[in-house]
Amino acid sequence: MDRVSAFDEPLKKLLGGATAKVMAEHLGLHTVGDLLHHYPRRYEERGQLTALADLPLDEHVTVVAQVADARIMMFNNGRGKRLEVTLTDGSGRLQLVFFGHGVHKPHKELLPGRRAMFAGKVSVFNRKMQLAHPTYQLLDTADADEATEAVDAFAGRLLPIYPACKQLDSWRIAKAVDTVLPSARDAVDPLPLPLREGRGFTPLPEALLKIHRPQTKADIADARDRLKWDEAFVLQVALARRRYADTQLPAVARRPRHDGLLDAFDAKLPFTLTEGQEKVSKEIFDDLATEHPMHRLLQGEVGSGKTMVALRAMLAVVDAGGQAAMLAPTEVLAQQHHRSITEMMGELAEGGMLGGSDLGTKVVLLTGSMGMAARRQALLDLVTGEAGIVIGTHALIEDKVQFHDLGLVVVDEQHRFGVEQRDALRSKGKQPPHLLVMTATPIPRTVAMTVFGDLETSVLDQLPAGRSPIASHVVPAKDKPHFLSRAWERVREEVGNGHQAYVVCPRIGDDADDEADKKNRKKAAEKAAEEDGEKRPPLAVLEIAEQLAKGALAGLRIEVLHGRMNPDDKDDVMRRFAAGQVDVLVATTVIEVGVNVPNATAMVIMDADRFGVSQLHQLRGRVGRGSAAGLCLLVSEAHEASPARARLSAVAATLDGFELSRIDLEQRREGDVLGQAQSGVRTSLRMLSVIDDEEVIAAAREEAATIVAADPDLARLPDLRTALAALLDKEREEYLDKG
Repeated sequence: MDRVSAFDEPLKKLLGGATAKVMAEHLGLHTVGDLLHHYPRRYEERGQLTALADLPLDEHVTVVAQVADARIMMFNNGRGKRLEVTLTDGSGRLQLVFFGHGVHKPHKELLPGRRAMFAGKVSVFNRKMQLAHPTYQLLDTADADEATEAVDAFAGRLLPIYPACKQLDSWRIAKAVDTVLPSARDAVDPLPLPLREGRGFTPLPEALLKIHRPQTKADIADARDRLKWDEAFVLQVALARRRYADTQLPAVARRPRHDGLLDAFDAKLPFTLTEGQEKVSKEIFDDLATEHPMHRLLQGEVGSGKTMVALRAMLAVVDAGGQAAMLAPTEVLAQQHHRSITEMMGELAEGGMLGGSDLGTKVVLLTGSMGMAARRQALLDLVTGEAGIVIGTHALIEDKVQFHDLGLVVVDEQHRFGVEQRDALRSKGKQPPHLLVMTATPIPRTVAMTVFGDLETSVLDQLPAGRSPIASHVVPAKDKPHFLSRAWERVREEVGNGHQAYVVCPRIGDDADDEADKKNRKKAAEKAAEEDGEKRPPLAVLEIAEQLAKGALAGLRIEVLHGRMNPDDKDDVMRRFAAGQVDVLVATTVIEVGVNVPNATAMVIMDADRFGVSQLHQLRGRVGRGSAAGLCLLVSEAHEASPARARLSAVAATLDGFELSRIDLEQRREGDVLGQAQSGVRTSLRMLSVIDDEEVIAAAREEAATIVAADPDLARLPDLRTALAALLDKEREEYLDKG
């Protein structure tokens, strides 16, 4: 077997169909190479038991412990029975529970004094940690040979604990790894020899053996150093090749003309730009003046003035005879951008119209729900070049949308779009247009070097004058219901002082929602007999609005806003809220980006633990936009010791978006760094942590740039080319391609 094909061998050939199927479906592992790159997340030491006192809630864990006692309990008037087993390890106790037909085998085997390895998901029942229906392997079986083998395999050395799933425990994965480990000898080494020797790295086959079956802790450290470098380096080579290819693409240089549209716009601005806006604008104008496409990421806190910077870039392109398109993630946001841009531009947005400026251009809106006549006119304005600026949703991407000369694409809230959508819009230029990607989600430098490694980065970190501080608090609704009552009193107080408030819920609560809900409730009912009940469905806008109108906020003017409303109705509600005709807006996350109502000072986020850290930060940014201080209340029923509550406390503790994005990353470190939603495939980063390995990533980026500059096609490095093909499979290569 040649050395490439050994890693490509399908797992079902070696492990059998059933195991291979579970690995493919639940862990995304299909080949020998995939399994060899499925590294242990940690190691147990011989004789050292996992501290039961430190078990993380809601995570799959593997513990080695001793049975303290086991008893059968009857419930449901004797019709049901459950086996309760208490484990101990000296640091704490943990309860196991088995139900129904599942009690017979463990009842015979899990006798007091026996030692075993258990795997399952940690939950809380009656304020006690428990594992419901864990799988287990006895480490002191009656058969002496079997016992020796089990102890030798699992407790006789550093015991690898693999990322597992409900269907496949860590120790079964370990056995599968034993089967394929001989293939590690055939690993193709992606690091060029001078780089490998210069940095004193272990050869790859040896690193794979050490990571899976270490003899010492030094083996683990050695292997990790090497494998992290592989991942960082191969990814940075792909990004460096992408950047190199971009410099080879042609683009039309777009320079603003003296006394043109941009100068006229700047002259009528009622304020001066911040130093940050000036600096970032210069970076963008320098890029636009070159003859290969700009690829720039503009990141800035909520309210730092990104839209103003983007608008000036669009005006510069219109000055130079081109057109600019801004892609927004929702209709509400597209309408809002259109409204605020036309207001800022005034008569400059009425080019060719009565009363419009001679220097002006047309600014058109294009969304999926527009009427036929308006849509036809917008399409006509684009194809003739009459409209210099278009703002729209994914409707811009449709085949029938054609431009006269598309020069710049601005993507707002980049993380809400798939790369295919961005690419489809970019392909509408006669030559590749310049690209400006904006995000209000702060991104740590390491992530910018990995996720956006093919984009140059600009950061707006100054807030314009006049923004107010926002106080944030967690409201533990389950433990302290009176805190929630006080939250509604605070909303009343804000409204009484002439201000307005948002109430955010995770769900809409209409018929389309309810179908999914019924299924969830049915599942929950089935599961409730076995454990502490499934979480209830998330709170819904329509239900909460009704409850508040009849109860805690009776007498206030309450309206709802969600994504499934008719666009005109949505616009009407937003206009009335902005005009102060609505006291409380109960909404989904449609208000997350771009909604600007300076008089709104309070926000209550229901089921706040169901939102991500960055999303909570974005939502909170909707209040405190005027001169009055903002208040954000994070309502949660999550258990005080849970990771969800820790996340909310972190959000409440700081307004620094970069700090929060770091916390968010640390919480999601098992997740896909490159964003599953964006690339459609699992991450290739299994060992590298974008939080902790900044030095590795930065060094790999430098090495990669040097190598690609000398040999863009990697003609002299066939092993690196092979590794690139394996790690960055076709879909991911395309993802990087589309940038």
